[in-house]
Amino acid sequence: MAAATLGAARIGVLTFPGTLDDRDAARAVRLAGGEPVALWHADADLHGVDAVVLPGGFSYGDYLRAGAISRFAPAMGAVVDAARGGMPVLGICNGFQILTEAHLLPGSMVKNDHLHFVCREQQLLVENASTAWTNEFAQGQTITIPLKNQDGQFVADDRTLDELEGEGRVVFRYVGQNPNGSRRDIAGITNERGNVVGLMPHPEHAVEAGFGPDAADGVRAGTDGLTFFTSVLASLVHA
Repeated sequence: MAAATLGAARIGVLTFPGTLDDRDAARAVRLAGGEPVALWHADADLHGVDAVVLPGGFSYGDYLRAGAISRFAPAMGAVVDAARGGMPVLGICNGFQILTEAHLLPGSMVKNDHLHFVCREQQLLVENASTAWTNEFAQGQTITIPLKNQDGQFVADDRTLDELEGEGRVVFRYVGQNPNGSRRDIAGITNERGNVVGLMPHPEHAVEAGFGPDAADGVRAGTDGLTFFTSVLASLVHA
């Protein structure tokens, strides 16, 4: 992949029927300094973007299983090919579910262990600060971003979990109360190459002071989510 300049980095935001947070993700890209590009699920052309965000929502109403139908959308064939070629891909909430269904990330997402929708500010421990989407965090840093899901419980067999832990592919872990029963408090993971990241909480909702989580410097002042998007721009510049 050719290196991009910061202002020229084009980040695709993929919309499915039932996607809710595509405009939020596009705004996050813009605030970080990139150019958001709208991508449509039925279009197999990624239009020359440098990275892709699969935003949150309830694609196809979560029928069958969250993300199960979206995985077969024409656009996802192109995303899978691009990801395997090294393109950065971020899956947020429903996007994370789609990435597991597409086998770009291991494991699966099932109903929260308490069987209720949860919406709250969530602290996360940064376990891996070397991926395309986390390189501007510090390993061991604690961040706060919103969480909202009902199928947010990450599950995998012990062998897969051990591999994720042993290879440093757990990217985020829940701090404090586990909100959905995810195995080993895992909130986000990456592939072996570090270009594909999926997580359940929503960084795109913590990118602008006055509209994010409460922070030490003020009410609604948290902007920890913006670092996801500045990280991918930095990774593209140095690719």
